[in-house]
Amino acid sequence: MLPAPSFEHLVGRDSEIARLQDVVESLAAGRGTVVEIAGDSGIGKTSLLGVLAALAGRSGIRVLRAHAVRGPRRLPYQLFRDAWGEDFGAGEAVRGLFAHWAAEGGGVVILDDLQWCDEDSADLVALLIRAPVPGPFVLAVAHRPRQTRPLLLEALDHGAQTGTVLRLEPGPLTPGAVAAVLALVQLDQGAGARRYAERLHEACGGNPRNLRILVAAGWEPDSWPDRAGTDRDALLREAATLAAELDELTPDAAATIGAAAVLGDPFRLEDVAVVSGLGLDRTLDALAELTRGDLVRPLASGGRFAFRHRVLGHVAHERAVPSFLLPAHRRALALLSARGAPAAARARHAEYVVGADGAPALQALADGAADVVGVRPATAARWLLLVLDASPRGDRMDQDRATLTLSCCQALIAAGLLDEARALAHDVLCDLSYLPADLRLAAHAVCADVERLMGRYEEAEAMAHAALGELPRPLPSPLPVGAAELTFKYGLVHILRNTYGQARPLVREVAAAADGLAGPAQLGLRVLAAFGDSYLAEMATAIPEVTACARLVDGLPDATAARIPEALAMVGCAEIYLQRFGDAYRHLRRGLKIMNGGAQRHVAIHHLLGLAVLDQWTGRLDRAVEQALEAERVARAIGADDAEGFAMTIRATALLWARSRRDTAEIVALAEAGYRGTSPGQGWWGGAAAGNLALIRLMNRDPRGCAQILLEAGGGTGLPLAQAQCRPELLAVLAMAALQCGDRPAADRSAAEAEEAAANAGLTAQRASAWRARAMLHQADGDHDAAVKLFEDAADAFRLTGTPVQHAWTLVCGARSAAVALGQKAGLSWLDSAVAGSRGCGAIRVREEAARVRAELASAAPAALGILTEREREIAELAAAGRRSREIADQLFLSPRTVEAHLARVYRKLEVSSRAALAAVLLRVPR
Repeated sequence: MLPAPSFEHLVGRDSEIARLQDVVESLAAGRGTVVEIAGDSGIGKTSLLGVLAALAGRSGIRVLRAHAVRGPRRLPYQLFRDAWGEDFGAGEAVRGLFAHWAAEGGGVVILDDLQWCDEDSADLVALLIRAPVPGPFVLAVAHRPRQTRPLLLEALDHGAQTGTVLRLEPGPLTPGAVAAVLALVQLDQGAGARRYAERLHEACGGNPRNLRILVAAGWEPDSWPDRAGTDRDALLREAATLAAELDELTPDAAATIGAAAVLGDPFRLEDVAVVSGLGLDRTLDALAELTRGDLVRPLASGGRFAFRHRVLGHVAHERAVPSFLLPAHRRALALLSARGAPAAARARHAEYVVGADGAPALQALADGAADVVGVRPATAARWLLLVLDASPRGDRMDQDRATLTLSCCQALIAAGLLDEARALAHDVLCDLSYLPADLRLAAHAVCADVERLMGRYEEAEAMAHAALGELPRPLPSPLPVGAAELTFKYGLVHILRNTYGQARPLVREVAAAADGLAGPAQLGLRVLAAFGDSYLAEMATAIPEVTACARLVDGLPDATAARIPEALAMVGCAEIYLQRFGDAYRHLRRGLKIMNGGAQRHVAIHHLLGLAVLDQWTGRLDRAVEQALEAERVARAIGADDAEGFAMTIRATALLWARSRRDTAEIVALAEAGYRGTSPGQGWWGGAAAGNLALIRLMNRDPRGCAQILLEAGGGTGLPLAQAQCRPELLAVLAMAALQCGDRPAADRSAAEAEEAAANAGLTAQRASAWRARAMLHQADGDHDAAVKLFEDAADAFRLTGTPVQHAWTLVCGARSAAVALGQKAGLSWLDSAVAGSRGCGAIRVREEAARVRAELASAAPAALGILTEREREIAELAAAGRRSREIADQLFLSPRTVEAHLARVYRKLEVSSRAALAAVLLRVPR
């Protein structure tokens, strides 16, 4: 539950608080004013009045407060009696009393809920607004404009126009302010703090009181707007002020608002009349009362109404007694059934009458669950569990119950409730012998899926493989739908085990046999086959199939795509492998949008991680860190340790480029912790995390640690266990590590293997990684002419693929060779381009290294001999000593033309144009 609002904890009201501080400072200087705080119920008017009182109290200023109350039992001037504690007269006498008080030092009079004050108090407030008391006197009033008397509204408007009234109209909190409130109380939601705050902001409308009520109730995105939360008692405790408004209603108005709460927003007049049982005329009168009280509001068209806010409707529903709710929901269900309303709308009411209405209610719940399982799986699971509980069970599980149970398991899986799903799925497995083949396959598919999501890959693979082994050969036509679904789960397990090569023949066989099927199962299997081929770098088949699958997925409506949530993730990740970054963004973002609230969190992790990788590659480093952090939160919430660990290494890799070198130790520690969390050596997660950690170790000048992690995770020399589509890049990193360790044969071998793997994959960025590694080897040999050509090719390739960080880093790495082969100006130009490119993506590490290389090149004269070959250095020294070209040629047994050619290269590298200038440069070179 959120803490009570206070001056210190009032989030999102900085501008209003600043203006109230100005009021108190002016009051201390002897100047008063009228302060109006206007807004809807719960927007925070009382909290701001509390801020004013606190500020005045801290300054030693007297404060009087009163709160108007509803109801007829009020004395004249009740509001002022409560504030002042004295008997008031009328008009000028009271104004004179305030003037006398102001003359004695003044103070602040705070009047809250002005819309409910008695008539005499309203007249007096209007007088004080129109003719403010001179001197240090502040009158502060808060009210709801929709319910405030016209006399007061007119006086306040006149004062605001003439400048005698300071009007504050606090608006809804922003999503950022809602997130700040949640962070203030350390409310950690598994769906990710930012996304959860955005959804909660939408639900509460930015209204602080509604926010407090929903948080207290245990609000869940997946259940909104059907439910406010899971804790009814906490909801009603937090909603005490709303309950007080409802208690003031007449019996007809109370019945009407209860019926409206049963129907939900928005509601029709005639429907409320039926559900409440009041009839049309009495309902009209009751709605008039509710509208005057601003509890409901008429909509612009259609003869419909809505609650002031949905939260109020939930409070009204939860306060209703069972003797009212049961018949009201029964009448609502009958009304909607006769109208042919959607199944989900009928299921809302069937949930409350399932024990009384029997089979019709059970069918409504089952139909409703089928409609919402893709977008609100927790709701679907709740409805299906109700059906299972209310349905009789015999000695053995029959086909209908097994089908219902498996549907419930799938809803539980989508909602992230894996333990409950596993228990139900194994319950079905116990009675498999009584079920037809399709259901047996479906049961194995569900069980394998649960085991996979819980990280039990061996159990998942064994369970799926055993069932698939029972399929007849050749595969039957038509193929059982359960076979396609089970093969889909089987392939996913092998992807995560990093053993998809073993599953590929079966996946392709079943996909071909399922070609005649229609529906999500067949499409999901085709997407899996395409993704698997891209995963194995089988580009000849992957490229056309990924293209075709992307087109098919794009043609799906969201509701259908939500039934195969892995499809968008796999298409997007395959497009990352194929370096189609724009398409990958589109599919991964769409997938996240489809998975509302807490739905499909296990799949959302893959979308988030894919987006984090994309953002890193395309130079959006801040967003990459943000996406990886959110993936960590989601994974932690559902116990996906491998995914959380890998997300940590992704975040560390983005930070490697975005942070200064002085933060390297912290980044290495993050990557090390992430790698340890992935169960190294046990599947895809560990291998992918190892690649990230290896790069970070290399950049931290730990080449031995880099080589060690790559060889351990990759299966030794040649990295045979590395993911095929990443193998060229990893081999290039291994070559650099070997070079820095002084193991030149190993460096040459890994560089050659990187070139071969990149050529086989045919992917531009992978080729660029291999070219850069080979260029570094040439650079180490002093063969700068060969190096600079490869550096140029690699930089151009990275630029064309849209990977600005790698493009900039390649230019920095090649700047030394460019300075030698093309001249110092060329080297500095490469660094200028690298810095310009790095600024747009926040790659601080690139800029730091560029500055270091620039400093080296700026002092090129002391390093002049280092950029010359051995022969060039001999000729340069002889020429600087005054020898002629023929003399040099005779001494070194060369032709004069060869000597002149060498001298031309020396002049270009050292950027001199004569032997005298050459001699001047060499004089500064330490011998």
